[in-house]
Amino acid sequence: MDKKEAFKSFAKGHPELVNSIKDGNTSWQKLYEIYDIYGEDDRAWSNYFNKQVPNPRAGVMDIMKNIDMDSVQKHINTAQKALGLVQELTGKSTASVTKGPVTPRPINKFFED
Repeated sequence: MDKKEAFKSFAKGHPELVNSIKDGNTSWQKLYEIYDIYGEDDRAWSNYFNKQVPNPRAGVMDIMKNIDMDSVQKHINTAQKALGLVQELTGKSTASVTKGPVTPRPINKFFED
């Protein structure tokens, strides 16, 4: 395996390298140069691997703390009332329209011949 392929497999195993590039802190060229000079097992990678990953649940919990549940309940009640009104209106309109019995048209008869 050549050096490029070894670096690709190394980078695939460490997604924090991609995050560092997306943040604009480094480039693939710089990372490859570090890999070429120092290899995989060195303190050169400590800048990229020891970063604290934020907890995604913490952000969700902060959002949940800021939700006013009374307001949510009021909106749900309003939506239920609106749906009930629509169901009532559509239920009456379909019940009042009645069609007569359907008689099939003969196959050989076209346009009232």
